[in-house]
Amino acid sequence: MPRVLVVDDEPQIAQIARDYLEHAGFSVIVAGDGRKALDLARSRQPDLIVLDLALPKIDGLDVARELRRESTVPIIMVTARVEEADRIAGLDVGADDYVTKPFSPRELVARVKAVLRRGDVSASRGDVFTASDLTFDVPRVRLARRSQTIDLTGTEFQLLATLARQPGRVFTRAQLLDAIHGLDVDAFERAIDTHIKNIRRKIEPDTRNPIYVLTVYGIGYRFADA
Repeated sequence: MPRVLVVDDEPQIAQIARDYLEHAGFSVIVAGDGRKALDLARSRQPDLIVLDLALPKIDGLDVARELRRESTVPIIMVTARVEEADRIAGLDVGADDYVTKPFSPRELVARVKAVLRRGDVSASRGDVFTASDLTFDVPRVRLARRSQTIDLTGTEFQLLATLARQPGRVFTRAQLLDAIHGLDVDAFERAIDTHIKNIRRKIEPDTRNPIYVLTVYGIGYRFADA
């Protein structure tokens, strides 16, 4: 049973999220502040974290930054702010997805399921494959370059794997959104740019002159031809 850590300082919201997630088959633990969230993330090792942006003691962005230094656990950021810049800020520190308050509990459950699916890419699409000098181990959601592991989140791995399976093919941002979200979950195209920036920071020798993930201006991205 997948374990979800819900972090929110509003007990009523946390309880509603817990009820719906448990009804959907998840084991749920709850934290009401950023410090407790970090303690539970380290001791209970959840499969996914639903993380409010505005938290006492340590805010959500700082919690996400700290988690990303030590873990690739999927993170769904929750924010009451609707500006695109706030959503980008959460993705920029390594969140896999976001929801805005007030949110539908059913939407939250759908997003949790969608993010967890990204870390469980179907083996029928190829167990292990290589592109350039990168090796993709799909069942383990593991990327390596010359036997050195590169830590990616599930979302980053699926996005990069989508590009790398077809080197040279140009993908629009909308196509890449479909690949990582599915048609049942709304998102916005600038999220792809943020995920690509995070991927480049991890795999490119020089992020200003990428050699793996190339920008096709006005259209989207492609993986470099072999």
